[in-house]
Amino acid sequence: MGKHRENKRKPQRTGKTVTVGRSESVPPGRGATVRLKDGTEVALYNIGGTFHAIENFCPHKGYPLADSRLYGTIVECDWHGWRFDVRSGQCFTDRKCSVESYEVRIEDGWIRIVI
Repeated sequence: MGKHRENKRKPQRTGKTVTVGRSESVPPGRGATVRLKDGTEVALYNIGGTFHAIENFCPHKGYPLADSRLYGTIVECDWHGWRFDVRSGQCFTDRKCSVESYEVRIEDGWIRIVI
């Protein structure tokens, strides 16, 4: 599949919960880039009212996954068509290139991501 890139904007796992916004700010069937205070970022998706977060980075060429097309629970990178499950981060194009997924909680309408 070619050379893979390293994600320099990937959040470090800390186990901390970060509040990132209101649930109504991401409409169903859409993705959004969430930039954290330290400059790292994740892609956040609303799939029928259930939220999921993964790295915002395609390991193939680095395109932001939040800006790519969503097909149900699958996001397809707009640059070269790599496909990822937004629930788990599993890559269907190259199984060795899955991305991190993060737990998302909705509490009182607030989106909270466990980093």
